[in-house]
Amino acid sequence: MQLSIIVPAHNEEKRLAKMLDEYLPFFAQFYGNNFEMLVVINGTSDGTEEIAKKYAVKFPQMRYIVEPRKTGKGGAIMLGFTHVKGTLVGYVDADGSTPPTAFQDLVVHIGNADAIIASRRMRGAQVSPRQPWSRRMASRIFNINVRLLFGLNFSDTQCGAKLIKQSAVRRILPHLGITRWAFDVDLLLQLRQAGYKTTEIPTVWHDVAGSRLEIADIFMEMFAALIRLRLLYSPFKGIVSFYDRYFARFFNVEQ
Repeated sequence: MQLSIIVPAHNEEKRLAKMLDEYLPFFAQFYGNNFEMLVVINGTSDGTEEIAKKYAVKFPQMRYIVEPRKTGKGGAIMLGFTHVKGTLVGYVDADGSTPPTAFQDLVVHIGNADAIIASRRMRGAQVSPRQPWSRRMASRIFNINVRLLFGLNFSDTQCGAKLIKQSAVRRILPHLGITRWAFDVDLLLQLRQAGYKTTEIPTVWHDVAGSRLEIADIFMEMFAALIRLRLLYSPFKGIVSFYDRYFARFFNVEQ
């Protein structure tokens, strides 16, 4: 199996079908049966499973699994990692904001790197429509904190399209445990700590209607998740159990 694409899906009945309509024929044309797409449905209360079931019948490359718990994006991706077989393993958001051509760019450009991530912030990236200033500002502040706290010199750790070699996935998977806002940062940290090379390329990204996230609501959650992750990678990691017990519930920060 050459390529595996994991799609975490929580209550995505309004957007998943369009994304699958674009991805499945595109990659079937490129790879035939030498690729697989795995939709990981987690904590869903809408018709996401029925949509996935329909496409799994139509496309032999498509599979889905159902996790009844709401595991967060990271939890769904980690579960997906244990079920895929591709030499290259990637994940992408269910909303279709990353077009299939942009994901294929990751495959083309991974080269000698062990992982490659898409960036909406690098020169040459195409983002449409232009995001509101509040989102752009929140993204920049988050990125500055990632650089200061962890020394990860990437322009966009949070873009939903990433690709990793299977050998690297197997090595870092036992060490991953962050499921929400800091999952992507933890993934990149684990890759670096294991000595793997990660590269970054500009991408094409379209803002898709239907997002339930509001920057004002999640900004403090994202910042708290980074602080928690930084403590885990410090001599003060014992503080995390105290933090989880008394403060995490106020910020909706999950492990």
